[in-house]
Amino acid sequence: MKKTIITVVGKDTVGIIARVCTYLANNRINILDISQTIVSGYFNMMMIVDANASTKPFGDFSRELDQLGEEIGVKIRCQHEDIFEKMHRI
Repeated sequence: MKKTIITVVGKDTVGIIARVCTYLANNRINILDISQTIVSGYFNMMMIVDANASTKPFGDFSRELDQLGEEIGVKIRCQHEDIFEKMHRI
């Protein structure tokens, strides 16, 4: 399984979750776990997704999500699960 950690951070606006999830669904990227919160008007979402069924390479969907983030006014970051774990290991 090709798990990826996706984080979305920025000023809260209508449609952030819808736009990100629509992109993922259209590219056959399955959401395994999701958490989101809004603190003082700032939106924060973290997802663990499975990109096994997607035909797009990691670099392509990572760039496209970055562009989507720019369109909707948030920062979207993608990391492979193994790199994420190594960076956050204590």
